[in-house]
Amino acid sequence: MHIYGTKTRRTSIVATDFLKRNDKMAALLPTAMRMASLQSDCAKALPPMFGNCDVLSFEDARLVLAVPSSAVAAKLKQQLPKLQGALQKRGWHIDEIKLKVQVTRSIAPVVHTHQLILPGTARSAFEALGDALPKTKANATLIAAVKAMAARQR
Repeated sequence: MHIYGTKTRRTSIVATDFLKRNDKMAALLPTAMRMASLQSDCAKALPPMFGNCDVLSFEDARLVLAVPSSAVAAKLKQQLPKLQGALQKRGWHIDEIKLKVQVTRSIAPVVHTHQLILPGTARSAFEALGDALPKTKANATLIAAVKAMAARQR
C-alpha cells in the first residue's frame, strides 16, 4: 500500500510497522490504510500520466488530491468526472474532488560518470592520427578534437 509522502513500498511498510508498534500511534493505522487504499484506487482509475498525484485528505465525502504542478492540475480537471465515477463504483462516497498544487523541490538525480582512461598505445595512436589527417578546412575541427582528447589523457 502507498502512504502519502512515501515514494516506495518499502518506506510504506516501515511506516505501517512503526504505527503498529506504538500504542498511541496504532490508532492512526486504520486511517493510514484507508488512505492508502483510496490512493491505490485513484491510481487505478487515472491514466499513468497522473502517477505523481497523491491523496491529501478525504473528509465529509470531499477528496483533496495533491498535484505536482498547475499544468497537471489543468489536465486532471478534465478527468475528475471519470475519477469520481470510478471511485464511486469501488464503494467510495465522493461528492466533490478538489486539487491542490503541491510544488515539491525536485532534486537532480545523481549522475555517476566514468572517466575514460586510454592506455598509452591508444593515446599515441590518437596523437598520430591528429598529425596524419590531411590539413584541410573540413578536417580542422576533427583534428583539434582528436589532439585535445590525446592531450587530456596525458
